[in-house]
Amino acid sequence: MILKSYKRFYNYFLSKDKALTRKLVPIIGFVPANINLFKLAFSHRSGSQEDNQPTALRNNERLEYLGDAILGTIVAEYLFKKYPHAQEGFLTKMRSKIVKRTTLNDIGEKMELDLLLSELNHTRLSRSMLGNAVEALVGAIYLEKGYAATRRYVIKYILRRFLDIHSLEKYDDNYKSQLLEWCQKNGKSVEFKLLAKYKLHKRDRFKVAVLINGEKKAVADDFNKKSAEQLAAEKSLKKLGISSNNP
Repeated sequence: MILKSYKRFYNYFLSKDKALTRKLVPIIGFVPANINLFKLAFSHRSGSQEDNQPTALRNNERLEYLGDAILGTIVAEYLFKKYPHAQEGFLTKMRSKIVKRTTLNDIGEKMELDLLLSELNHTRLSRSMLGNAVEALVGAIYLEKGYAATRRYVIKYILRRFLDIHSLEKYDDNYKSQLLEWCQKNGKSVEFKLLAKYKLHKRDRFKVAVLINGEKKAVADDFNKKSAEQLAAEKSLKKLGISSNNP
């Protein structure tokens, strides 16, 4: 405990990373003892990193993996207690809405994580890096403070500060279902066609097109085929001038 207190004092007042430490404090609510852990949380694989370490230890992907699992558990428990009479299906949909990539990207933007990402990466930032950083940050806090403190952080600093959970209750994010329903009501055929499957950062990526009455309406790609279909459906709804929550 004394050693950690000294490290926190050192990081805040004496370390070469003291400026970064002071930027972190308003975001995480405490002075970190292991500043390198939090630097790693904001280090994307495309950024320039030291070459004398294994690739897996030079970016935030492992922390992202850990944070994803912990965040999912915390959100599931939070929803279970918040909605004591809700059915499993409702809880599952709500958890999916909260932990999905677009929601985490929005949260990362509101947290202004782009400022830290810009400082620690020499690469062009993409929106998905924000959501990845949220998960990696949760992973870093868990390793630094343990589960109980991480749970308090997620609920206080993420769920209650940056998420309108009551709006999410009414929000329908199943764009594919909405598009299928609209086409059925209007006597139109709809097809989701896989255009390509390719590798990006050693991961499979899928490019999908939406065809309405045989005409290509929108194209989208993602690391998951179902996600690519949802993105393409959302684009199609917008092009058709249909509200994505009132088809």
